[in-house]
Amino acid sequence: MNLQVLDPPRDFVGQVAIITGGAGGVGTAVAATLARRGCKLCLIDISKPALDKALTALHAKCPGAEAYVVEGDVSDAAAATEIVRGVVARYGRLDVLIQTAGITGKTNTKTEDVDPANFDLVLRVNMRGIFCMCRAALPVMAKQKYGRIVNIASIAGKEGNAGMLAYSTSKAAVIGLSKTIGKEYAEAGITCNAIAPAVIQTAMVDAMPAEQVKYMTDKIPMKRCCELQEVTDVIVFAASRACSFTTGFTFDVTGGRATY
Repeated sequence: MNLQVLDPPRDFVGQVAIITGGAGGVGTAVAATLARRGCKLCLIDISKPALDKALTALHAKCPGAEAYVVEGDVSDAAAATEIVRGVVARYGRLDVLIQTAGITGKTNTKTEDVDPANFDLVLRVNMRGIFCMCRAALPVMAKQKYGRIVNIASIAGKEGNAGMLAYSTSKAAVIGLSKTIGKEYAEAGITCNAIAPAVIQTAMVDAMPAEQVKYMTDKIPMKRCCELQEVTDVIVFAASRACSFTTGFTFDVTGGRATY
């Protein structure tokens, strides 16, 4: 039996997206999917060599993709503003902001043993970075009367993960931030939603202690990590025009761990 291979939909043609954490993991997977659907891209990360490698891989997967990279710290408010200004100067608009940049920090550590400096670092990247980019992007989207913001949170932000105080706290903050922005801009043509995955099989997870990963996957009824494409598909929906009546929401991608 011959199976028909369908071309991907081109529902992002004419749109422009910023993807933070664009040099790896979820960021590169989302970039490839959006590029296939016709979206112009700006990929942001803190490592220029990693970004260049990601861009080369993107062009190999998606010949003709219109994309460029910017090395930058999204937790720096001035840098975030310049990133958005650069995108608008280059493409004339900004339709989608997808924020995948994040770190776990030190894990498998009880609260009393948490290093305050590491706590501050995790919150700076995971929460302040998302705030700074939203703050920079929202005026552009409001002027257009259209925008989609998708912030990557975590099931840890809903339920808390023992041994991951800073990470869980930061992701809970991302959920709260997304709810607030969703309500504030509900009449402006802008949606802002969070994605709360369970553990995703990425290099970041590969670097975590095995006992910490087992602790997390043991809580998942499917007893496995989320695959990149599984979470990518939910992110892309939340970033699309089809997601027009859902805002301030947290999408579950947890293999049955969260059912509310």
